[in-house]
Parts: sequence; C-alpha cells; structure tokens
Amino acid sequence: MATLVCLGLGYCARIYVAEFGSRFDRIVGTSRAARTVPGVEMLTFDGIAPSNALREAVADASHLLISAAPTEGRDPILASLDDDIAAAPSLQSIVYLSSTGVYGDHQGAWVDEDTPTIAPHGRGSDRADAERAWQALGGKRNTPVAILRLGGIYGPGQNAFLRLRAGRAHRIDKPGHVSNRIHVADIAQAVDAAFARGFGGIVNVTDGHPASPNEQIEYAAELLGIEPPPLLALDEARRTLSPFLMSFYEGCARVRNERLKQRLGVTLRYPDYRAGLRALLDGARA
Repeated sequence: MATLVCLGLGYCARIYVAEFGSRFDRIVGTSRAARTVPGVEMLTFDGIAPSNALREAVADASHLLISAAPTEGRDPILASLDDDIAAAPSLQSIVYLSSTGVYGDHQGAWVDEDTPTIAPHGRGSDRADAERAWQALGGKRNTPVAILRLGGIYGPGQNAFLRLRAGRAHRIDKPGHVSNRIHVADIAQAVDAAFARGFGGIVNVTDGHPASPNEQIEYAAELLGIEPPPLLALDEARRTLSPFLMSFYEGCARVRNERLKQRLGVTLRYPDYRAGLRALLDGARA
C-alpha cells in the first residue's frame, strides 16, 4: 500500500496533496496544533516528542515529504524520528523541501546546484546542515533523497495581491537586489516528479527568471490598478520591518533551474512571476 507521510503539512505539502494525493492509498500529515485536512489523517507533533501513532505511520510509509524547517539549529524530524525513518521497511523515496537561501550572498551572480552552500554550522547554515543530514540518512539506508531548493513561494492565499490589499507589501530601496520565485503549483509538480522517478539529488525549484522584489510588487499593483507602496530606505526597513522580512534581503543570487527541467522533466506552468500573477488574478476574478 502506498502511504505518504507529510512531516509538516504546510502550504506546499497541502497543495501537493490536493493535486496529487490520489496517487496514494493513505496520507498522514503532521501539524503542531490539531487541525482537519480533507483526505489526510492528521496527527499533532510538537517537533520534540512523536506519538506512537506517528511512529507507526512512519513505519508504514512508502514516501516521506519533509517540509518542517530547522529550528534553533536542529532539524526537528531528524532529532526525534531518525531511527524510525532509518528502520522503516517500506520506505521508497524521501523528498526534503529546502531553500535557495542555502547559497548565501553571491552579489547577483548565477548559481546552480554545484555551487557551494553556506559553510557547515555557520550563520544561516541550518538548512544546508539539514540537507547534508538527510542525504546521509538516505545513504545509510540506500533510499533516494531529493533535496528541492525552493525559491520565494507564492500562489493562492499567499501572494503580492493579498499583501498589497492588506497594506503589508513593501518596496525596499536596495539597487541590484534580485531573487527567484516559484509558484506553489510548480513546487507540487517537482515533488510529484521526484517521487515518480525515485530521484536522489539536489534540484533548484525556481522560475529561472530572477527579478527585483520591487518589480514584482509594482507589477501586482499595476494589475490591480493601484499605486505601489512608497520606496522604503534600506536603513529604515531594517529598523521597522521584522527580521524575517529582512532575511530575504540578506543574500543576492540568480538561481538556475536547468536541472529541474532536464533531470525531473518539469515543464513550469508559470515560468515567471508575471505569468503566475496574471493567472492568480484571473482565477480570483473567475
């Protein structure tokens, strides 16, 4: 029986399950607080003490989708379930959702999957450290582990239109800063391809068209027919915005996505942010 266990049923995992969940006979997901998701057996997991029900689900898993992020320098899944995963008898494939943030700052230069990541145990290296640990676990049990490094995620319920309408969109004056984006539906495609191919390795999951975050906000405002927010000086942004928001301005790199298309065979539905935003607005109007 094909059993998918989603350790951390967040935004990307929910979209994947909604579109491709029929490929599995059973789907189990975890969250920190009790919640209901159609078609998914939900279990609570605080990142520290897994329940017996969760250990049993991992033991039955044929596929694992990991989207729980490292916290305080530790991967919560590996810290509490590594032995269970290592011993899972039916496990065929693991997909770990990482971030292109592992590349750090390259001052706008192009990077790919062979570019060195942030040094082990250095500042901001938690994701890169977790990637290496998941690969080591896969190697120990001879199970393919796909590391999907995601660009800035957007899609239904999480996009520039909503931030503009809520007054939470910002334009920050940092000339030359660029980033890559990826529509959540294309993330779901990448996850599905990795599972279907039993892929082991690292793949950048981005649209391949890096652009200034300001350009994206300005284009969304143009589509809505409203004025974009005023330009905010970088020093003022550091004083007034959250560290989480400012973290997107710490590194600058242009991320290639050839491996996504060639090795995983993914044809992007939304090959740049303009196509993705237009589709979101058309869908909302429909």
